[in-house]
Amino acid sequence: MTIDFSRDKPIYSQLVDRICGDILKGKLVLGDRLPSVREYAVETGVNVNTVQRVYKELEAMNITETKRGQGTFITTNEQRIVLLREDMKNQLADNFLTSIEALGFSKEEMLVVLQKNREVK
Repeated sequence: MTIDFSRDKPIYSQLVDRICGDILKGKLVLGDRLPSVREYAVETGVNVNTVQRVYKELEAMNITETKRGQGTFITTNEQRIVLLREDMKNQLADNFLTSIEALGFSKEEMLVVLQKNREVK
């Protein structure tokens, strides 16, 4: 299964976001083993070096732990996942606010639209 990547952001960063999203959605849980670098490269259709960078980034973020000879695992530190959730939520909110301000919309206008859309669903 090859993934369609955006041209606006580096592929490794999109894969980091994808794995973090899978953790937050519960598709990956604490202690889960990630596929090997080669397996994930084949699964996503990217270069092995890109996946190595993804795994390094995740480890630097304390999201994963690599155990020599065993593989790469999602952290068992629940607090780190709580912080990841907060970080991603704040990042999404900042990106949204930057986008609406660039288009000339006020926060108040968008709150009205968001509330209306929430009522419709």
